[in-house]
Amino acid sequence: MKGELEIDRKGLIREAYRIEGITGPECRSIFLDWALSLPEGADSGPALRLLLDRYGSAAPDHPMTGVLTEGLVRAGHPRRRGGWRARARD
Repeated sequence: MKGELEIDRKGLIREAYRIEGITGPECRSIFLDWALSLPEGADSGPALRLLLDRYGSAAPDHPMTGVLTEGLVRAGHPRRRGGWRARARD
């Protein structure tokens, strides 16, 4: 395990905070890789809170803090999946 936390086994988030000059789009790409590596059915909300507590509190202006915060907000607002085709037909 490369990461310090069980929820960041690859150390992706930890390393993102260590990259000098990292940009928002780069952080979003790293976040997507992290999110896709979560176990199926895992609740990302508590994981994001833990990551923010661990890394974001020391770097409130870091682009990854913004990405994690946005992820936390979106995790709390589930959206309906599917389009008009997903509705039952009579």
